[in-house]
Amino acid sequence: MPRFAANLSLLFNEMPLMERFRAAREAGFEGVEILFPYDDPAQDLRDQLVWNSLSFVLLNHPPPNFTGGPQGFAAVPGAEERFRRDFERVLRYAGVLKPAWIHVMAGKAQGEAARRTMVANLRWASSRAPAQGLTIEPLNNGDFPDYFLSDLDLAAGIIAEVGAPNLRLQFDTYHAQAITGDALAAWTRHGAIVGHVQIGGHPGRTEPDRGELDHRAFFERLDADGYKGWVSAEYRPVAGTLAGLGWLTRRG
Repeated sequence: MPRFAANLSLLFNEMPLMERFRAAREAGFEGVEILFPYDDPAQDLRDQLVWNSLSFVLLNHPPPNFTGGPQGFAAVPGAEERFRRDFERVLRYAGVLKPAWIHVMAGKAQGEAARRTMVANLRWASSRAPAQGLTIEPLNNGDFPDYFLSDLDLAAGIIAEVGAPNLRLQFDTYHAQAITGDALAAWTRHGAIVGHVQIGGHPGRTEPDRGELDHRAFFERLDADGYKGWVSAEYRPVAGTLAGLGWLTRRG
């Protein structure tokens, strides 16, 4: 079965962030991701990773939280300076935390100008940090209205146009199911360019053993296809994190 990581922005939030690392390890996770870790000193987070023998899998670019803030700038014409300034800050955190991936968020934009802007920004970013893995992730417009990157085919086309070896697709089963209605078919179409996987039940972004998609079959498909990357649990527990981890203990 795949290597599983816990998204500490959503899981174990019954406790303070610094206590979630140990809880994740004790629950059986080998890695963690934090969407927006920028309010805490990077070295404090790094210490928790080391003390609990955890890999750091992913963080988001740009630094601001979703709350009241833009959902990225990569595809926003005229925001190129902001994009680059934020990217430099993210790289400083990445230098300490050493994430496998930085998720580059597109933001709200529309049309061909937005696509050209995103391609140019991604070319710059992938060249600026050639040893750092970068991902882009399609987000469904129901949850993220007017988000530019809301289609998997669009994301695949942008990755091909950028042509950078360190840029890959971030495949979220919740979003893929919401966008296409068939996340397994979406994986068949795009799995070859995926660098990172996130999971959550659809509808509701609940535990992966709930909802429309058979995640056990999806995990078996990942194994059959030779996927070697991380699978991050990114969902909102229905009745507490530990109570909803049956899918993890039954995964074998």
